Amino acid sequence: MRIRVRRTGGFAGIERLAEVDTSGRADAQEWHTLAERALAAGRGVPPAGVPDGFGYEITVDGKTVYCADPRLSEEQRTLVSRVLKEGA
Repeated sequence: MRIRVRRTGGFAGIERLAEVDTSGRADAQEWHTLAERALAAGRGVPPAGVPDGFGYEITVDGKTVYCADPRLSEEQRTLVSRVLKEGA
């Protein structure tokens, strides 16, 4: 499973992009569960955010959803954080 997160917005407006490939990872099932829940809570179009807040595009194996601060689900927040931290 390929999980990609694109973060836009914020005070400086700097875009950040990271991706994780779960193939061969010992914790792959944990990533899959988290990704499925994050997708389920996402929207098909970018939601309105707050001034200087971040907007997120989450893509899992070609399916893309959108979410924005401050209304991220716990699963979205965790997934975004992990992908931006561990991804390339």
